[in-house]
Amino acid sequence: MNDELTTTSPYDRLIADMDAAGARYRLIDHAPEGRTELVSALRGHDMSQAAKCLIVMVKIGKKQTRHVLAVVPGDARLDLQAVKALLDGTYVAFAAKEKAEELAGSVSGTVLPFSYDPRLELVADPSLLDQPELYFNAARLDRSVALATEDYVRLAAPRIEPITMS
Repeated sequence: MNDELTTTSPYDRLIADMDAAGARYRLIDHAPEGRTELVSALRGHDMSQAAKCLIVMVKIGKKQTRHVLAVVPGDARLDLQAVKALLDGTYVAFAAKEKAEELAGSVSGTVLPFSYDPRLELVADPSLLDQPELYFNAARLDRSVALATEDYVRLAAPRIEPITMS
């Protein structure tokens, strides 16, 4: 049933994975919004509790390109140079919108802090893990998830590295 896997939406896959793992989460419906600052206000939490998800392209020499799903607190700025150094890259930039949406499987502003594409390496900043619960859009603009941070780490298994600007 490989067809079923390819047609499952990222939202449905996320909910199924969290349920199967016994994760502690709740769904929050809100007006459609993908910008961290605005959606955090709609959900009623501090921006530091938002899992901001950014897709970055890292060139390694002239022939290899890797993509990173960088997850940082909503009130932090991603340090592109730190991501570049992690992968021993020669060039780093935010991925083009079309490429980011292809790798994430959802539109910009709804990128999950989980990688469901083997071409997308998941890296989370350790400061994200200071919060008891993380908030993120659930691969759709009108619904978010509040997920226990320890369950996020257990399910997503991100590489934990400092990738925010100090």
